[in-house]
Amino acid sequence: MKRLSTFSALVALSVTTVRIVQAAVYQSIDELPLSVSTGATYDFILVGGGGAGAALASRLSENPNFNVLLIEAGPDNEGREGLAMPSKNLEVQADKTYHWGWYTTPQAGVNNRSIEYKSGHVLGGGTSMNGMVYTRGADNDYDLWGKVAKDKKWSWKALAPYIKKHEKWVQPPGERNISGQYDPRVHGYKGPVGVSLPWSSPIEFDIRCLKNAEIQDEFNFNLDPNSGKPTGVTWTQFTINGGERSSSATAYLGPSVRKRPNLTILVNTYAKRVLQYDGPSIGLWKDIRTVEITARNGGPSRTVTAKKEVILTAGAVGSAKILLDSGIGPKEELEKIGVKSVVDIHDVGKGLTDHLTTSIMWSANGTDTPINATEALELWQKERIGPYAEPTGPRHQILWSRLPEDSALLKEYKDPSAGPNAPHFEITLSGGGTTVFSFVVLLTPYSRGSVTINSTDPLSPPLIDLAFLTHPFDRAAVIEGIRQTKRFYSGVAWDGYITSFLGPDPDADPTPEGQEKFWDAIKADVNSFFHPCGTAAISPIGSGVGKGEGVVDADLKVKRTRGLRVVDAAIIPYVPTAHTQAAVYILAERAADLIKEQWA
Repeated sequence: MKRLSTFSALVALSVTTVRIVQAAVYQSIDELPLSVSTGATYDFILVGGGGAGAALASRLSENPNFNVLLIEAGPDNEGREGLAMPSKNLEVQADKTYHWGWYTTPQAGVNNRSIEYKSGHVLGGGTSMNGMVYTRGADNDYDLWGKVAKDKKWSWKALAPYIKKHEKWVQPPGERNISGQYDPRVHGYKGPVGVSLPWSSPIEFDIRCLKNAEIQDEFNFNLDPNSGKPTGVTWTQFTINGGERSSSATAYLGPSVRKRPNLTILVNTYAKRVLQYDGPSIGLWKDIRTVEITARNGGPSRTVTAKKEVILTAGAVGSAKILLDSGIGPKEELEKIGVKSVVDIHDVGKGLTDHLTTSIMWSANGTDTPINATEALELWQKERIGPYAEPTGPRHQILWSRLPEDSALLKEYKDPSAGPNAPHFEITLSGGGTTVFSFVVLLTPYSRGSVTINSTDPLSPPLIDLAFLTHPFDRAAVIEGIRQTKRFYSGVAWDGYITSFLGPDPDADPTPEGQEKFWDAIKADVNSFFHPCGTAAISPIGSGVGKGEGVVDADLKVKRTRGLRVVDAAIIPYVPTAHTQAAVYILAERAADLIKEQWA
Protein backbone atom coordinates (compact mmCIF):
# COMPACT_ATOMS: atom_id res chain seq x y z
CA MET A 1 0.00 0.00 0.00
CA LYS A 2 2.90 2.29 0.83
CA ARG A 3 4.50 1.50 -2.54
CA LEU A 4 1.26 2.41 -4.32
CA SER A 5 1.12 5.74 -2.48
CA THR A 6 4.73 6.47 -3.40
CA PHE A 7 4.06 5.53 -7.04
CA SER A 8 0.96 7.75 -7.12
CA ALA A 9 2.95 10.65 -5.72
CA LEU A 10 5.62 10.17 -8.39
CA VAL A 11 2.98 10.10 -11.14
CA ALA A 12 1.39 13.26 -9.77
CA LEU A 13 4.80 14.92 -9.60
CA SER A 14 5.60 13.94 -13.18
CA VAL A 15 2.28 15.34 -14.44
CA THR A 16 2.93 18.57 -12.55
CA THR A 17 6.45 18.70 -13.98
CA VAL A 18 5.13 18.31 -17.53
CA ARG A 19 2.72 21.17 -16.98
CA ILE A 20 5.44 23.38 -15.53
CA VAL A 21 7.62 22.69 -18.58
CA GLN A 22 4.72 23.56 -20.86
CA ALA A 23 3.82 26.74 -19.00
CA ALA A 24 5.65 29.37 -21.01
CA VAL A 25 5.45 32.19 -23.50
CA TYR A 26 7.30 30.89 -26.55
CA GLN A 27 8.48 33.61 -28.89
CA SER A 28 8.71 31.32 -31.92
CA ILE A 29 7.65 27.90 -33.13
CA ASP A 30 11.26 26.76 -32.74
CA GLU A 31 10.95 27.12 -28.97
CA LEU A 32 7.89 24.87 -28.80
CA PRO A 33 8.98 21.42 -27.55
CA LEU A 34 8.93 18.78 -30.28
CA SER A 35 7.07 16.47 -27.91
CA VAL A 36 3.82 18.44 -28.30
CA SER A 37 3.60 17.35 -31.95
CA THR A 38 3.69 13.63 -31.14
CA GLY A 39 0.31 13.36 -29.43
CA ALA A 40 -2.63 15.23 -27.99
CA THR A 41 -0.80 17.29 -25.35
CA TYR A 42 -3.26 20.12 -24.85
CA ASP A 43 -6.93 19.94 -23.94
CA PHE A 44 -7.74 23.13 -25.81
CA ILE A 45 -5.90 24.87 -28.62
CA LEU A 46 -6.96 28.46 -29.29
CA VAL A 47 -6.02 29.96 -32.64
CA GLY A 48 -5.74 33.75 -32.38
CA GLY A 49 -4.67 35.81 -29.37
CA GLY A 50 -6.98 38.81 -29.79
CA GLY A 51 -9.92 39.96 -27.72
CA ALA A 52 -11.68 36.60 -27.62
CA GLY A 53 -8.58 34.39 -27.65
CA ALA A 54 -6.84 36.05 -24.72
CA ALA A 55 -10.04 36.15 -22.68
CA LEU A 56 -10.88 32.52 -23.39
CA ALA A 57 -7.33 31.30 -22.68
CA SER A 58 -7.41 33.06 -19.34
CA ARG A 59 -10.83 31.74 -18.32
CA LEU A 60 -10.25 28.15 -19.44
CA SER A 61 -6.87 27.96 -17.70
CA GLU A 62 -8.56 28.97 -14.44
CA ASN A 63 -9.39 25.26 -14.28
CA PRO A 64 -6.08 23.57 -13.33
CA ASN A 65 -7.27 20.38 -15.04
CA PHE A 66 -7.41 22.09 -18.45
CA ASN A 67 -4.16 22.35 -20.37
CA VAL A 68 -4.42 25.28 -22.80
CA LEU A 69 -2.34 26.40 -25.79
CA LEU A 70 -2.90 29.90 -27.24
CA ILE A 71 -1.40 30.56 -30.68
CA GLU A 72 -0.89 34.13 -31.95
CA ALA A 73 0.57 35.04 -35.36
CA GLY A 74 1.95 38.39 -34.21
CA PRO A 75 4.51 39.34 -31.55
CA ASP A 76 4.16 39.47 -27.79
CA ASN A 77 2.73 42.73 -26.43
CA GLU A 78 5.05 42.95 -23.44
CA GLY A 79 7.86 45.49 -23.34
CA ARG A 80 6.40 47.69 -26.08
CA GLU A 81 5.77 51.20 -24.75
CA GLY A 82 3.79 52.26 -27.80
CA LEU A 83 1.15 49.62 -27.08
CA ALA A 84 0.80 50.78 -23.48
CA MET A 85 0.63 54.54 -24.17
CA PRO A 86 -2.95 55.50 -25.15
CA SER A 87 -1.91 58.51 -27.26
CA LYS A 88 0.13 56.28 -29.58
CA ASN A 89 -2.99 54.62 -31.01
CA LEU A 90 -2.63 56.13 -34.49
CA GLU A 91 1.12 55.43 -34.61
CA VAL A 92 0.51 51.81 -33.61
CA GLN A 93 -2.14 51.46 -36.29
CA ALA A 94 0.33 52.75 -38.88
CA ASP A 95 3.04 50.29 -37.79
CA LYS A 96 2.81 47.14 -39.91
CA THR A 97 4.36 45.15 -37.10
CA TYR A 98 0.97 45.26 -35.41
CA HIS A 99 -1.48 44.69 -38.27
CA TRP A 100 -1.76 42.21 -41.08
CA GLY A 101 -1.24 44.62 -43.97
CA TRP A 102 -4.41 43.48 -45.71
CA TYR A 103 -6.27 45.45 -48.38
CA THR A 104 -9.81 44.94 -49.57
CA THR A 105 -10.68 43.96 -53.09
CA PRO A 106 -11.50 46.97 -55.31
CA GLN A 107 -14.76 48.32 -53.90
CA ALA A 108 -17.34 48.95 -56.63
CA GLY A 109 -19.32 51.30 -54.39
CA VAL A 110 -16.38 53.64 -53.81
CA ASN A 111 -14.95 54.04 -57.31
CA ASN A 112 -13.04 50.75 -57.18
CA ARG A 113 -10.76 51.85 -54.33
CA SER A 114 -8.95 49.18 -52.34
CA ILE A 115 -9.15 50.10 -48.67
CA GLU A 116 -6.32 49.26 -46.28
CA TYR A 117 -7.96 46.89 -43.81
CA LYS A 118 -6.27 46.93 -40.44
CA SER A 119 -6.61 43.91 -38.22
CA GLY A 120 -4.56 43.26 -35.10
CA HIS A 121 -1.38 41.22 -35.51
CA VAL A 122 -0.03 41.15 -31.94
CA LEU A 123 -1.00 39.48 -28.69
CA GLY A 124 -4.23 41.27 -27.77
CA GLY A 125 -5.19 41.61 -31.45
CA GLY A 126 -7.31 44.65 -32.21
CA THR A 127 -7.56 45.51 -28.52
CA SER A 128 -3.81 46.23 -28.55
CA MET A 129 -4.06 48.73 -31.42
CA ASN A 130 -7.60 50.12 -31.60
CA GLY A 131 -8.92 53.53 -30.51
CA MET A 132 -9.94 52.00 -27.14
CA VAL A 133 -13.55 53.26 -27.37
CA TYR A 134 -15.70 51.12 -25.09
CA THR A 135 -19.32 50.75 -26.16
CA ARG A 136 -21.56 47.70 -25.76
CA GLY A 137 -24.28 48.67 -28.21
CA ALA A 138 -28.03 48.34 -27.76
CA ASP A 139 -29.89 45.65 -25.85
CA ASN A 140 -31.70 44.95 -29.14
CA ASP A 141 -28.38 43.92 -30.74
CA TYR A 142 -27.91 41.08 -28.29
CA ASP A 143 -31.56 40.06 -28.37
CA LEU A 144 -31.10 39.63 -32.11
CA TRP A 145 -28.35 37.07 -31.48
CA GLY A 146 -30.89 35.03 -29.52
CA LYS A 147 -33.56 35.39 -32.20
CA VAL A 148 -31.20 34.26 -34.95
CA ALA A 149 -29.89 31.35 -32.86
CA LYS A 150 -33.35 30.55 -31.45
CA ASP A 151 -31.70 30.30 -28.07
CA LYS A 152 -32.48 32.62 -25.16
CA LYS A 153 -29.05 32.27 -23.61
CA TRP A 154 -27.99 34.77 -26.26
CA SER A 155 -29.95 37.85 -25.19
CA TRP A 156 -29.25 41.06 -23.31
CA LYS A 157 -30.94 39.80 -20.16
CA ALA A 158 -29.26 36.39 -20.20
CA LEU A 159 -25.87 37.92 -20.95
CA ALA A 160 -26.14 40.50 -18.14
CA PRO A 161 -23.68 38.69 -15.84
CA TYR A 162 -21.08 38.53 -18.61
CA ILE A 163 -21.63 42.16 -19.59
CA LYS A 164 -20.27 43.18 -16.21
CA LYS A 165 -17.95 40.23 -15.63
CA HIS A 166 -15.25 41.43 -18.01
CA GLU A 167 -15.26 45.08 -16.92
CA LYS A 168 -13.38 46.94 -14.19
CA TRP A 169 -14.65 50.51 -14.05
CA VAL A 170 -11.95 52.83 -12.71
CA GLN A 171 -11.39 56.53 -12.19
CA PRO A 172 -9.70 58.29 -15.12
CA PRO A 173 -5.98 59.03 -14.89
CA GLY A 174 -5.52 61.92 -12.46
CA GLU A 175 -8.87 61.12 -10.81
CA ARG A 176 -10.73 64.23 -11.97
CA ASN A 177 -14.37 64.77 -10.99
CA ILE A 178 -16.59 62.69 -13.32
CA SER A 179 -19.92 63.03 -11.55
CA GLY A 180 -22.77 63.38 -14.04
CA GLN A 181 -20.70 61.83 -16.85
CA TYR A 182 -21.57 58.15 -16.37
CA ASP A 183 -24.06 55.87 -14.63
CA PRO A 184 -22.35 53.74 -11.95
CA ARG A 185 -25.27 51.28 -11.95
CA VAL A 186 -24.50 49.86 -15.39
CA HIS A 187 -20.82 49.03 -14.90
CA GLY A 188 -18.77 46.14 -13.58
CA TYR A 189 -16.06 46.72 -11.00
CA LYS A 190 -14.35 43.35 -10.52
CA GLY A 191 -13.46 42.29 -14.04
CA PRO A 192 -10.06 42.37 -15.77
CA VAL A 193 -10.65 45.00 -18.50
CA GLY A 194 -10.14 48.55 -17.24
CA VAL A 195 -12.69 51.10 -18.45
CA SER A 196 -12.65 54.81 -17.69
CA LEU A 197 -13.45 58.27 -18.93
CA PRO A 198 -10.51 60.17 -20.46
CA TRP A 199 -7.87 62.09 -18.52
CA SER A 200 -8.79 65.57 -19.77
CA SER A 201 -11.68 67.62 -18.43
CA PRO A 202 -14.53 68.96 -20.57
CA ILE A 203 -13.80 72.03 -22.68
CA GLU A 204 -16.03 74.79 -24.08
CA PHE A 205 -16.84 72.69 -27.15
CA ASP A 206 -18.16 69.85 -24.96
CA ILE A 207 -20.34 72.23 -22.93
CA ARG A 208 -21.84 73.58 -26.15
CA CYS A 209 -22.60 70.01 -27.28
CA LEU A 210 -24.50 69.39 -24.04
CA LYS A 211 -26.33 72.70 -24.34
CA ASN A 212 -27.32 71.89 -27.91
CA ALA A 213 -28.68 68.49 -26.87
CA GLU A 214 -30.76 70.28 -24.24
CA ILE A 215 -32.11 72.92 -26.64
CA GLN A 216 -32.82 70.95 -29.82
CA ASP A 217 -35.81 68.61 -29.66
CA GLU A 218 -34.24 66.15 -32.09
CA PHE A 219 -31.37 65.32 -29.74
CA ASN A 220 -30.95 64.46 -26.08
CA PHE A 221 -28.25 63.88 -23.47
CA ASN A 222 -27.70 60.27 -22.39
CA LEU A 223 -25.91 59.73 -19.09
CA ASP A 224 -24.30 56.46 -20.16
CA PRO A 225 -24.09 54.81 -23.61
CA ASN A 226 -23.58 51.37 -22.04
CA SER A 227 -27.00 51.00 -20.43
CA GLY A 228 -28.33 49.11 -23.46
CA LYS A 229 -30.04 52.26 -24.71
CA PRO A 230 -27.20 54.32 -26.19
CA THR A 231 -28.97 57.01 -28.26
CA GLY A 232 -28.15 60.62 -27.44
CA VAL A 233 -25.07 62.71 -26.70
CA THR A 234 -22.83 60.64 -24.41
CA TRP A 235 -19.47 60.96 -22.70
CA THR A 236 -17.00 58.58 -24.32
CA GLN A 237 -15.55 55.69 -22.31
CA PHE A 238 -12.25 53.99 -23.08
CA THR A 239 -10.41 50.78 -22.22
CA ILE A 240 -7.78 52.66 -20.21
CA ASN A 241 -6.65 51.72 -16.72
CA GLY A 242 -4.22 53.81 -14.73
CA GLY A 243 -3.19 55.82 -17.78
CA GLU A 244 -2.35 52.72 -19.86
CA ARG A 245 -4.21 50.86 -22.59
CA SER A 246 -6.16 47.95 -21.12
CA SER A 247 -6.05 45.35 -23.89
CA SER A 248 -7.11 41.73 -23.71
CA ALA A 249 -3.41 40.86 -23.39
CA THR A 250 -2.76 43.13 -20.40
CA ALA A 251 -6.16 42.47 -18.78
CA TYR A 252 -6.49 38.70 -19.23
CA LEU A 253 -2.86 37.59 -19.72
CA GLY A 254 -1.06 39.51 -17.00
CA PRO A 255 1.99 38.20 -15.11
CA SER A 256 0.06 35.94 -12.72
CA VAL A 257 -1.89 34.31 -15.58
CA ARG A 258 1.26 33.76 -17.63
CA LYS A 259 2.72 31.83 -14.69
CA ARG A 260 -0.08 29.27 -14.69
CA PRO A 261 1.42 25.82 -15.19
CA ASN A 262 -1.42 24.80 -17.51
CA LEU A 263 -1.22 27.73 -19.98
CA THR A 264 1.18 27.93 -22.92
CA ILE A 265 1.31 31.00 -25.18
CA LEU A 266 2.98 30.71 -28.59
CA VAL A 267 3.53 33.94 -30.54
CA ASN A 268 4.99 34.75 -33.98
CA THR A 269 3.37 31.54 -35.22
CA TYR A 270 0.92 31.22 -38.11
CA ALA A 271 -1.94 28.73 -38.07
CA LYS A 272 -2.21 27.50 -41.66
CA ARG A 273 -5.28 25.28 -41.36
CA VAL A 274 -7.17 22.92 -39.11
CA LEU A 275 -7.03 19.25 -39.97
CA GLN A 276 -9.11 16.17 -39.50
CA TYR A 277 -7.86 14.08 -36.59
CA ASP A 278 -6.55 10.65 -37.55
CA GLY A 279 -9.42 8.49 -36.47
CA PRO A 280 -12.82 7.22 -37.57
CA SER A 281 -15.51 9.69 -38.67
CA ILE A 282 -19.15 9.31 -37.72
CA GLY A 283 -21.27 9.80 -40.83
CA LEU A 284 -20.93 13.34 -42.14
CA TRP A 285 -19.30 14.51 -38.92
CA LYS A 286 -15.57 15.18 -39.09
CA ASP A 287 -13.32 15.18 -36.03
CA ILE A 288 -11.30 18.41 -36.40
CA ARG A 289 -8.84 18.75 -33.52
CA THR A 290 -5.45 19.31 -35.18
CA VAL A 291 -3.81 22.61 -36.18
CA GLU A 292 -1.06 22.93 -38.76
CA ILE A 293 1.35 25.70 -37.78
CA THR A 294 4.46 27.37 -39.16
CA ALA A 295 6.68 30.34 -38.44
CA ARG A 296 4.98 33.65 -39.20
CA ASN A 297 7.05 34.16 -42.35
CA GLY A 298 6.81 30.57 -43.50
CA GLY A 299 9.03 27.52 -43.23
CA PRO A 300 8.53 23.90 -42.18
CA SER A 301 5.11 23.04 -40.79
CA ARG A 302 4.25 21.19 -37.60
CA THR A 303 0.99 19.98 -36.14
CA VAL A 304 -0.49 20.18 -32.66
CA THR A 305 -3.59 18.25 -31.61
CA ALA A 306 -6.13 18.99 -28.90
CA LYS A 307 -7.59 16.32 -26.67
CA LYS A 308 -10.90 18.14 -26.46
CA GLU A 309 -11.27 21.11 -28.85
CA VAL A 310 -9.67 23.49 -31.29
CA ILE A 311 -11.24 26.93 -30.92
CA LEU A 312 -10.84 29.55 -33.64
CA THR A 313 -10.47 33.01 -32.14
CA ALA A 314 -8.75 34.72 -35.07
CA GLY A 315 -11.43 37.32 -35.79
CA ALA A 316 -14.09 37.63 -38.45
CA VAL A 317 -11.55 37.67 -41.27
CA GLY A 318 -8.95 35.33 -39.79
CA SER A 319 -11.29 32.59 -38.59
CA ALA A 320 -13.20 32.54 -41.89
CA LYS A 321 -9.91 32.30 -43.81
CA ILE A 322 -8.67 29.40 -41.67
CA LEU A 323 -11.92 27.50 -42.23
CA LEU A 324 -11.74 28.06 -45.98
CA ASP A 325 -8.05 27.12 -46.19
CA SER A 326 -8.99 23.93 -44.33
CA GLY A 327 -11.65 22.95 -46.86
CA ILE A 328 -14.52 23.95 -44.57
CA GLY A 329 -16.82 26.14 -46.63
CA PRO A 330 -18.78 26.19 -49.89
CA LYS A 331 -17.67 23.05 -51.72
CA GLU A 332 -18.03 24.31 -55.30
CA GLU A 333 -16.13 27.53 -54.64
CA LEU A 334 -13.29 25.76 -52.83
CA GLU A 335 -12.89 23.01 -55.42
CA LYS A 336 -12.69 25.60 -58.22
CA ILE A 337 -9.43 26.88 -56.72
CA GLY A 338 -8.08 23.43 -55.90
CA VAL A 339 -8.90 23.23 -52.18
CA LYS A 340 -10.25 19.81 -51.24
CA SER A 341 -13.66 20.03 -49.61
CA VAL A 342 -13.73 18.56 -46.12
CA VAL A 343 -17.02 19.95 -44.80
CA ASP A 344 -19.48 21.63 -47.17
CA ILE A 345 -20.93 24.68 -45.37
CA HIS A 346 -22.20 27.36 -47.72
CA ASP A 347 -22.10 30.40 -45.42
CA VAL A 348 -18.42 30.33 -44.37
CA GLY A 349 -17.05 33.76 -45.28
CA LYS A 350 -20.45 35.08 -46.34
CA GLY A 351 -22.50 37.79 -44.63
CA LEU A 352 -19.59 40.10 -43.78
CA THR A 353 -20.91 43.33 -42.25
CA ASP A 354 -18.87 46.32 -41.11
CA HIS A 355 -19.28 49.98 -40.20
CA LEU A 356 -18.47 52.47 -42.91
CA THR A 357 -17.52 56.03 -42.11
CA THR A 358 -17.07 59.35 -43.85
CA SER A 359 -15.95 62.67 -42.42
CA ILE A 360 -17.26 66.25 -42.55
CA MET A 361 -15.88 69.52 -41.22
CA TRP A 362 -16.71 73.08 -40.14
CA SER A 363 -14.53 76.11 -39.49
CA ALA A 364 -14.76 77.48 -35.96
CA ASN A 365 -13.57 80.19 -33.54
CA GLY A 366 -12.34 77.83 -30.84
CA THR A 367 -8.89 77.82 -29.29
CA ASP A 368 -6.73 74.74 -28.90
CA THR A 369 -3.92 74.45 -26.39
CA PRO A 370 -0.83 73.00 -28.09
CA ILE A 371 0.80 69.96 -26.47
CA ASN A 372 4.42 70.17 -25.38
CA ALA A 373 5.55 66.72 -26.49
CA THR A 374 8.59 66.57 -24.20
CA GLU A 375 6.61 67.54 -21.12
CA ALA A 376 3.71 65.26 -22.02
CA LEU A 377 6.00 62.26 -22.48
CA GLU A 378 7.80 62.91 -19.20
CA LEU A 379 4.49 63.31 -17.37
CA TRP A 380 3.16 60.04 -18.74
CA GLN A 381 6.35 58.12 -18.06
CA LYS A 382 6.53 59.36 -14.47
CA GLU A 383 2.87 59.51 -13.42
CA ARG A 384 0.77 57.98 -16.24
CA ILE A 385 -1.26 61.18 -16.58
CA GLY A 386 -1.43 64.04 -19.08
CA PRO A 387 -2.28 64.24 -22.79
CA TYR A 388 -0.45 60.99 -23.53
CA ALA A 389 -2.75 59.13 -21.10
CA GLU A 390 -5.67 59.38 -23.55
CA PRO A 391 -6.14 58.53 -27.24
CA THR A 392 -5.26 60.74 -30.16
CA GLY A 393 -8.45 61.70 -32.00
CA PRO A 394 -12.08 62.25 -30.92
CA ARG A 395 -12.14 61.62 -27.18
CA HIS A 396 -14.89 63.31 -25.18
CA GLN A 397 -18.33 62.86 -26.73
CA ILE A 398 -20.28 60.84 -29.29
CA LEU A 399 -23.79 61.40 -30.65
CA TRP A 400 -25.63 58.13 -31.20
CA SER A 401 -28.73 58.74 -33.30
CA ARG A 402 -31.53 57.11 -35.24
CA LEU A 403 -33.26 58.09 -38.42
CA PRO A 404 -36.47 59.97 -37.59
CA GLU A 405 -39.52 57.71 -37.25
CA ASP A 406 -41.19 59.44 -40.19
CA SER A 407 -38.08 59.10 -42.38
CA ALA A 408 -38.86 58.29 -45.98
CA LEU A 409 -35.99 55.82 -45.88
CA LEU A 410 -37.67 53.72 -43.20
CA LYS A 411 -40.86 53.72 -45.25
CA GLU A 412 -39.06 52.57 -48.38
CA TYR A 413 -36.86 49.96 -46.67
CA LYS A 414 -37.34 47.73 -43.67
CA ASP A 415 -35.47 49.18 -40.68
CA PRO A 416 -32.06 47.42 -40.69
CA SER A 417 -31.45 48.11 -37.01
CA ALA A 418 -32.00 45.40 -34.39
CA GLY A 419 -34.72 47.44 -32.67
CA PRO A 420 -35.83 50.87 -31.45
CA ASN A 421 -32.94 51.24 -29.00
CA ALA A 422 -30.29 50.64 -31.66
CA PRO A 423 -28.89 53.77 -33.31
CA HIS A 424 -28.39 54.03 -37.06
CA PHE A 425 -25.45 56.44 -36.72
CA GLU A 426 -22.42 57.11 -34.59
CA ILE A 427 -21.41 60.75 -34.96
CA THR A 428 -18.15 61.69 -33.29
CA LEU A 429 -18.08 65.19 -31.80
CA SER A 430 -14.65 66.77 -31.95
CA GLY A 431 -13.63 70.41 -31.70
CA GLY A 432 -11.79 72.94 -29.59
CA GLY A 433 -9.67 74.68 -32.21
CA THR A 434 -10.37 76.32 -35.54
CA THR A 435 -11.99 73.18 -36.91
CA VAL A 436 -14.99 71.09 -35.89
CA PHE A 437 -14.75 67.54 -37.18
CA SER A 438 -17.16 64.61 -37.23
CA PHE A 439 -17.00 61.05 -38.41
CA VAL A 440 -20.44 59.99 -39.62
CA VAL A 441 -20.55 56.24 -39.14
CA LEU A 442 -23.32 54.09 -40.63
CA LEU A 443 -23.93 51.43 -37.98
CA THR A 444 -26.73 49.52 -39.72
CA PRO A 445 -25.70 48.84 -43.32
CA TYR A 446 -27.76 46.76 -45.71
CA SER A 447 -24.67 45.94 -47.77
CA ARG A 448 -23.15 42.51 -47.17
CA GLY A 449 -19.64 41.54 -48.15
CA SER A 450 -17.52 38.40 -47.94
CA VAL A 451 -14.18 36.85 -47.05
CA THR A 452 -12.91 34.40 -49.66
CA ILE A 453 -9.62 32.87 -50.83
CA ASN A 454 -8.19 32.37 -54.30
CA SER A 455 -5.19 30.17 -53.57
CA THR A 456 -4.30 26.80 -52.06
CA ASP A 457 -1.50 28.54 -50.15
CA PRO A 458 -2.70 29.39 -46.62
CA LEU A 459 -0.04 32.11 -46.39
CA SER A 460 -1.75 34.07 -49.17
CA PRO A 461 -3.86 37.01 -47.97
CA PRO A 462 -7.65 36.73 -47.86
CA LEU A 463 -9.93 38.45 -50.36
CA ILE A 464 -11.94 40.93 -48.28
CA ASP A 465 -14.96 42.47 -49.97
CA LEU A 466 -16.76 44.96 -47.70
CA ALA A 467 -19.33 45.79 -50.41
CA PHE A 468 -19.48 49.35 -49.09
CA LEU A 469 -22.25 51.53 -50.57
CA THR A 470 -23.51 48.75 -52.84
CA HIS A 471 -27.05 48.96 -51.44
CA PRO A 472 -29.26 52.02 -52.13
CA PHE A 473 -30.29 52.24 -48.46
CA ASP A 474 -26.68 52.76 -47.42
CA ARG A 475 -26.11 55.55 -49.94
CA ALA A 476 -29.28 57.34 -48.88
CA ALA A 477 -28.49 56.79 -45.19
CA VAL A 478 -25.05 58.39 -45.52
CA ILE A 479 -26.75 61.54 -46.86
CA GLU A 480 -29.24 61.51 -43.99
CA GLY A 481 -26.45 61.04 -41.46
CA ILE A 482 -24.62 64.08 -42.83
CA ARG A 483 -27.82 66.12 -42.78
CA GLN A 484 -28.49 65.08 -39.20
CA THR A 485 -24.99 66.17 -38.19
CA LYS A 486 -25.51 69.49 -39.96
CA ARG A 487 -28.71 70.01 -37.96
CA PHE A 488 -26.89 69.26 -34.72
CA TYR A 489 -24.33 71.98 -35.43
CA SER A 490 -26.95 74.50 -36.59
CA GLY A 491 -28.50 75.15 -33.14
CA VAL A 492 -28.18 78.42 -31.24
CA ALA A 493 -25.67 76.78 -28.91
CA TRP A 494 -23.12 77.25 -31.69
CA ASP A 495 -23.72 80.97 -32.27
CA GLY A 496 -20.38 82.75 -32.39
CA TYR A 497 -18.46 79.48 -32.42
CA ILE A 498 -19.04 77.69 -35.74
CA THR A 499 -18.42 79.96 -38.70
CA SER A 500 -19.07 77.84 -41.82
CA PHE A 501 -19.67 74.31 -43.09
CA LEU A 502 -16.77 72.95 -45.13
CA GLY A 503 -18.55 69.84 -46.40
CA PRO A 504 -18.86 67.62 -48.25
CA ASP A 505 -22.43 68.90 -48.49
CA PRO A 506 -25.17 66.86 -50.23
CA ASP A 507 -27.39 69.96 -50.36
CA ALA A 508 -24.93 72.48 -51.78
CA ASP A 509 -25.66 71.77 -55.44
CA PRO A 510 -28.70 69.65 -56.45
CA THR A 511 -27.69 69.49 -60.12
CA PRO A 512 -26.42 66.18 -61.52
CA GLU A 513 -22.94 67.71 -61.76
CA GLY A 514 -23.12 68.91 -58.15
CA GLN A 515 -24.29 65.55 -56.88
CA GLU A 516 -21.55 63.76 -58.81
CA LYS A 517 -18.99 66.07 -57.21
CA PHE A 518 -20.44 65.35 -53.75
CA TRP A 519 -20.33 61.59 -54.26
CA ASP A 520 -16.81 61.70 -55.67
CA ALA A 521 -15.71 63.40 -52.44
CA ILE A 522 -17.56 60.85 -50.28
CA LYS A 523 -16.29 57.83 -52.20
CA ALA A 524 -12.71 59.11 -51.99
CA ASP A 525 -13.06 59.43 -48.21
CA VAL A 526 -15.16 56.42 -47.15
CA ASN A 527 -13.30 54.10 -44.84
CA SER A 528 -13.97 51.28 -42.42
CA PHE A 529 -14.13 51.47 -38.63
CA PHE A 530 -12.71 47.91 -38.72
CA HIS A 531 -15.58 46.13 -36.97
CA PRO A 532 -16.10 43.06 -39.21
CA CYS A 533 -18.72 40.49 -38.17
CA GLY A 534 -20.85 37.67 -39.51
CA THR A 535 -18.51 35.46 -41.54
CA ALA A 536 -19.27 32.33 -39.47
CA ALA A 537 -22.70 33.32 -38.21
CA ILE A 538 -24.51 31.70 -35.32
CA SER A 539 -27.65 29.68 -36.10
CA PRO A 540 -30.04 27.29 -34.38
CA ILE A 541 -28.90 23.87 -33.21
CA GLY A 542 -30.00 21.35 -35.83
CA SER A 543 -30.17 23.82 -38.71
CA GLY A 544 -28.67 22.97 -42.09
CA VAL A 545 -25.55 24.05 -43.94
CA GLY A 546 -27.13 25.68 -46.99
CA LYS A 547 -27.37 29.30 -48.03
CA GLY A 548 -28.43 31.56 -45.16
CA GLU A 549 -28.34 28.74 -42.59
CA GLY A 550 -25.21 29.85 -40.73
CA VAL A 551 -21.92 28.21 -39.81
CA VAL A 552 -21.93 27.53 -36.06
CA ASP A 553 -24.75 26.36 -33.83
CA ALA A 554 -25.99 28.08 -30.67
CA ASP A 555 -23.12 26.47 -28.73
CA LEU A 556 -20.65 27.94 -31.25
CA LYS A 557 -19.70 24.52 -32.63
CA VAL A 558 -18.91 24.39 -36.35
CA LYS A 559 -21.62 22.37 -38.05
CA ARG A 560 -20.89 18.79 -39.10
CA THR A 561 -17.68 18.76 -37.07
CA ARG A 562 -16.64 17.54 -33.68
CA GLY A 563 -13.97 19.29 -31.63
CA LEU A 564 -14.13 22.62 -33.50
CA ARG A 565 -15.69 25.90 -32.38
CA VAL A 566 -15.50 29.56 -33.39
CA VAL A 567 -15.53 32.16 -30.63
CA ASP A 568 -15.08 35.67 -32.03
CA ALA A 569 -16.89 38.36 -34.01
CA ALA A 570 -17.29 35.99 -36.95
CA ILE A 571 -20.27 34.38 -35.21
CA ILE A 572 -22.10 37.68 -34.56
CA PRO A 573 -24.86 37.62 -37.21
CA TYR A 574 -25.12 41.40 -37.73
CA VAL A 575 -22.59 44.03 -36.75
CA PRO A 576 -23.70 45.57 -33.42
CA THR A 577 -24.30 49.29 -33.08
CA ALA A 578 -21.06 49.71 -31.16
CA HIS A 579 -17.32 49.35 -31.32
CA THR A 580 -17.08 45.59 -31.22
CA GLN A 581 -14.47 44.91 -28.53
CA ALA A 582 -17.05 44.93 -25.70
CA ALA A 583 -19.35 42.56 -27.60
CA VAL A 584 -16.43 40.19 -28.21
CA TYR A 585 -15.49 40.19 -24.52
CA ILE A 586 -19.10 39.40 -23.59
CA LEU A 587 -19.19 36.62 -26.18
CA ALA A 588 -15.90 35.13 -24.94
CA GLU A 589 -16.99 35.19 -21.30
CA ARG A 590 -20.22 33.39 -22.17
CA ALA A 591 -18.38 30.89 -24.36
CA ALA A 592 -15.90 30.12 -21.57
CA ASP A 593 -18.74 29.00 -19.33
CA LEU A 594 -20.35 26.98 -22.14
CA ILE A 595 -17.10 25.10 -22.71
CA LYS A 596 -16.42 24.61 -19.01
CA GLU A 597 -19.91 23.22 -18.52
CA GLN A 598 -19.51 20.72 -21.35
CA TRP A 599 -16.16 19.43 -20.11
CA ALA A 600 -16.79 19.63 -16.36
